[in-house]
Amino acid sequence: MPRNGLIVSNAAEATLERVLARGCWTPVERFNEPIGWRADGSDVDGSLHLLDDEQLIGSTRWDLSGAHNRSNAVAALLAARHAGVPLARGLAALSRFRNVKRRLEICGTAGGVTVYDDFAHHPTAIATTLDGLRSKVGHSRILAVLEPRSNTMKLGVMKDLLPDSLADANLVFCYAGDLGWNVAEALAPLGEKVTIEEDLGRLVAQIASVTRAGDQVLVMSNGGFGGIHAKLLTALAATTSAQEMVSQQGSE
Repeated sequence: MPRNGLIVSNAAEATLERVLARGCWTPVERFNEPIGWRADGSDVDGSLHLLDDEQLIGSTRWDLSGAHNRSNAVAALLAARHAGVPLARGLAALSRFRNVKRRLEICGTAGGVTVYDDFAHHPTAIATTLDGLRSKVGHSRILAVLEPRSNTMKLGVMKDLLPDSLADANLVFCYAGDLGWNVAEALAPLGEKVTIEEDLGRLVAQIASVTRAGDQVLVMSNGGFGGIHAKLLTALAATTSAQEMVSQQGSE
């Protein structure tokens, strides 16, 4: 980094502070310190507030959710300001920002159940994504569907961290095909709320059988997951259609 550049650093991340302490010749602007730049807001109404200590600098509304995205917003605003973009203009631009694909991307809704696709594929990302969705949907049930597909996940390098990362989900479904470790043993701390399946078709059927209107199904994988998103929506639509038919016959 040049001396006339700027490093925008999340002060809440101790790892970044350790790196900077090893030698830094570029100005550093930190955020998420007890006093200084930070973002506040609500996932319910999509509000985003930029603050410097306790002073409100400006506000906007946007489509993203979660504390991690609000931190990203602060970093982007400060970096843009260094490049000559006023903070007010940056906030206005964020109101028009559309998130990248596979970041809590809504694939569709069937029978009152919303299915999301997210690239989260390691414990830290899983916990962060669940936290963001929880803050958005409140007390609605979240059904986490996980495919441990990356090389590190297939090898079980981070398997011991998975139970804690999935703690915020009401139910957990894990696809255990082609793994070199005991999934049931690793996820045992989650108790009865976890379902493990090695067959994708049976996994879809298991999920569809327990969902109810208002549920949020969060599918997490760094791959296509066998097209599970479309298969889930088809299964949910079929279940809803069958229930409506039974209800209609009963009323007759």
